[in-house]
Amino acid sequence: MHNSMHNYESIIEDIKNLEKAAIAFGIEPFPIYFLGGSACILGKYTERATRDFDFIDINYPAKLGKVFRLLGDYDILEYESTILSPLYKERAIKLEQFKYLQIYILSKEDIIVSKIIRLEPKDIEDIDKLIVQCDLKLTSNIIQEVLNRKDLYESKRRAFLDKLPVFRERYNV
Repeated sequence: MHNSMHNYESIIEDIKNLEKAAIAFGIEPFPIYFLGGSACILGKYTERATRDFDFIDINYPAKLGKVFRLLGDYDILEYESTILSPLYKERAIKLEQFKYLQIYILSKEDIIVSKIIRLEPKDIEDIDKLIVQCDLKLTSNIIQEVLNRKDLYESKRRAFLDKLPVFRERYNV
């Protein structure tokens, strides 16, 4: 595992290479909304080492596959199966160091809520670090926005509801 600064720099470099490829392939600028470990590192929210990129599928055309491949280990998350509020874009933070693509990371609160469905030890470790930096009232509102969704897969809603009491008790949300 390399140190966190190196990890941050290498993730920035990967996304800059993605931009260069998009330009080289003549692809119009497009937005990417990162969540998970890569977003935590890009936002300097946490310092856990990760090389995987998770971002939300906003109906990307197939031709972007050749650009995304440059990220190596990446996961395009289907909106209907991801624990996200419909308002995540309004809270997302644009990273200004990228000039061609619109690179966003989800807010700390949206990232926390997206992690509730798993609550594996590494998710809890991340949430422990994030929760002290975030707005608990907003986090609670986001949970409600997720529960109000009509387009979330039922199996995901059930799994989320299953973990929610554990989360609420641990973090007083």
